[in-house]
Amino acid sequence: MRHFGQIAPDVRKRLFHQEPCSFTADSPARLLSAALGATLYSPATRPGLADDILKQSARGLVSMVLCLEDSIGDADVPLGEANLVRQLADLAKRSPSDLPLLFVRVRTPEQIPDLVRRLGPAARLLSGFVLPKFTEERGMPFLEALSASEAASGHRLFAMPVLESPDLLYRESRVQTLEGIFRAVDKYRDRVLALRLGVTDFCSSYGLRRGPDMTAYDVQIVASVIADVVNMLARADGTGFTVTGPVWEYFRVQERMFKPQLRQSPFLEGQAVELRQKLIAHSMDGLLREISLDRANGLLGKTCIHPSHVLPVHALSVVSHEEFSDAQDILRPERCGGGVMRSAYTNKMNEVKPHRAWAERTLLRAEIFGVANEDIGFVELLAAGLSD
Repeated sequence: MRHFGQIAPDVRKRLFHQEPCSFTADSPARLLSAALGATLYSPATRPGLADDILKQSARGLVSMVLCLEDSIGDADVPLGEANLVRQLADLAKRSPSDLPLLFVRVRTPEQIPDLVRRLGPAARLLSGFVLPKFTEERGMPFLEALSASEAASGHRLFAMPVLESPDLLYRESRVQTLEGIFRAVDKYRDRVLALRLGVTDFCSSYGLRRGPDMTAYDVQIVASVIADVVNMLARADGTGFTVTGPVWEYFRVQERMFKPQLRQSPFLEGQAVELRQKLIAHSMDGLLREISLDRANGLLGKTCIHPSHVLPVHALSVVSHEEFSDAQDILRPERCGGGVMRSAYTNKMNEVKPHRAWAERTLLRAEIFGVANEDIGFVELLAAGLSD
């Protein structure tokens, strides 16, 4: 699979200075953790789940969570488990060549070995499990169950813990909770692909809900948690983990509302301006601002609950030609001793030692999401994806 793989090769060539790389579910964890992109959640009870997976994969999705937790009612869990097993068995029989990374969000540790056993050979379709309301005390049994299931099945399985516990939110217990989370995930570092933020649960503890014109960073209690999670769990010194952006709850914008305009010369400047105005007018502006703020605050990838969110997340993950130029300059071997220089775009200072970690992360993102050509921006990437 590859990001923007659904776009025709000649269009990709026009869009990208460096095209996104190809990867598989067996690629190194460092690559996969950064490649998750927009991770689409779907209730495991959906009767056409196998078809949904194939449909979204064809549209450019590379990671998906099949949910047995909050997205379905308590009474529907047995039904969801049975449907999940049936749908994945059906999918395995079709032997599709380009599935997204598939994860199951469970409720209890016991579900992990039980589902792996019930899936049998179809368990090879799974990349891992999403672990809810993760703390050290609650999370260790999940990690132990995952490790045991991996050993029993002989199939690599990753964990994606969700940080959403009230203990993490409350100021008096936050640091202690974060320290415990670090101990747990550090012990199973090779199995933890990414940490996910459960911002909806954070808001629930205070009866809050952000509107479509506000980002998670406008809700100060939430912003403070994100800052502390990044501070303690996402450091660039080799001890950190990939942390993904919070879910965006609104999806009033449908593809069909602006897709006709995208078929009309999407690379013309006037059309690009018109498209941006339409996106803002239809309330996608909040999503776009939050994705940009995710990136600025050290988060990579995003939880999504609607297919219309996938392409904007991926389009804003592409490295600009200017970012790529700066990162390459900073990491040139002859500059390993440090120093400062003017950027090739002559609009900023690049200081080798302080900017090195940023440059390394930028080149990893460039490998996965590609580098846009000099005259290509978000709007053109979005237009090409929707027009395909």
